[in-house]
Amino acid sequence: MDARFLGIPELAETPSVAVVVDVMRAFTVAAWAFAQGAERIVLAESPDEALELRARHPEWVALKDGPPAPGFDAVNSPGLLRSFDLGGRTVVQKTTAGTVGALAVKDASLVLCASFVVAEATAGLLRSRDHDDVTFVVTGEDGRADEDLACAQYIALRAAGAGTDAADFLRRAGASRAARELAHGVRQGVHPDDVALCLELDRFPFAMVATPEDSLMVLRPYAVPSSADAGPR
Repeated sequence: MDARFLGIPELAETPSVAVVVDVMRAFTVAAWAFAQGAERIVLAESPDEALELRARHPEWVALKDGPPAPGFDAVNSPGLLRSFDLGGRTVVQKTTAGTVGALAVKDASLVLCASFVVAEATAGLLRSRDHDDVTFVVTGEDGRADEDLACAQYIALRAAGAGTDAADFLRRAGASRAARELAHGVRQGVHPDDVALCLELDRFPFAMVATPEDSLMVLRPYAVPSSADAGPR
């Protein structure tokens, strides 16, 4: 598999297959939303669009980065979201980097959204499809966020069937700027457990696939059977 690692500004053309990585915290939060029963996640282009969708669909749940805000039901924190009952509901998500990255590659033939909590399932889906060319979109810090790059590199190695120790990749993520900012309260809308929850390897057994639905970009969980020939970790 030929893997490329690009920041959002470096996406000069639409890739065939894109894995959009946001560890801290968009796609860790998305995975938790599915674990809490959400049926689907609509990736909004702006806070205004998220609020408009929420107003048109009062039963939907809207979340965003930063502190709580009028019209939004939750913030982009796995530690805070895990107390929500989202059974059967649609979540509208707008974040600074993760949702922006997914929308930037919305015309790709396959768009996966990923973080460490769904790393092996994401790699397993890539292995099952046997793609030759995969673009990993490193969403944070214009492609320089080490937590996202570490996760992307780990998934790429696992997708290629390599026996890979996750410890160094998780260590890099834990030492990243984003992890420090979350741990020291630089960012708002944070739970004390957020960093630890973002570093839980393979907590969930599903990948997350984004597809266009009725002019919206919609994320859904995708169960991936375990593979005996995936190689040791």
